[in-house]
Amino acid sequence: MHYRALKRTLDILVSLPVLVVTSPVMLATAAAVKLESPGPAIFRQARLGVGGREFTMYKFRSMALNSEHTGSGVYSEKGDSRVTKVGRFIRATSIDELPQLFNILKGDMSLIGPRPPLTYHPWPIDQYTPHQRRMFEVRPGVTGWAQVNGRKCVEWHDRIDMNVWYVDNASLGLDLKILGMTLKTLVHTKDNVNHGETLASSVTTGK
Repeated sequence: MHYRALKRTLDILVSLPVLVVTSPVMLATAAAVKLESPGPAIFRQARLGVGGREFTMYKFRSMALNSEHTGSGVYSEKGDSRVTKVGRFIRATSIDELPQLFNILKGDMSLIGPRPPLTYHPWPIDQYTPHQRRMFEVRPGVTGWAQVNGRKCVEWHDRIDMNVWYVDNASLGLDLKILGMTLKTLVHTKDNVNHGETLASSVTTGK
């Protein structure tokens, strides 16, 4: 079977049982989010997927309602008062990412691939260079090569270069390696805090 077809099959075969097993955790998380803070339990956000096309990515809401329109926007740093108590816990444990299992089943995402960027950050799609746009040749992932090599600490130009490297070297063996490294990272909750200097100040676009 061709690698991409096999990968899609594995995405479905893995995501379905994981969704079933984690459903009690997801239900408890949804209840905890709503009990602590008014608003929906699920945060919907426009991201860039295959071909640079927009799709809606799901996460458990970890910040107070409408926080993305205040302060530093959707990005938060350590100690951000907009992040709820439940939000701090589900971010540290990556439980907030579990709703992306539905994105995988819909075909928006894969388990492994470049993390889908926001539609406007680090820059709009028309400001990516032809080289950088190559990261959109594959489905974005819940985790990826950049995430296991620095995660949120890596400057965006370097992060995109890692994403393109993944596109050029994607294989089942590499995916399994990334999955193993991801599990190790989750155990240590490593590099899971946003950093304000992950976009080089001397370069404002991808051109």
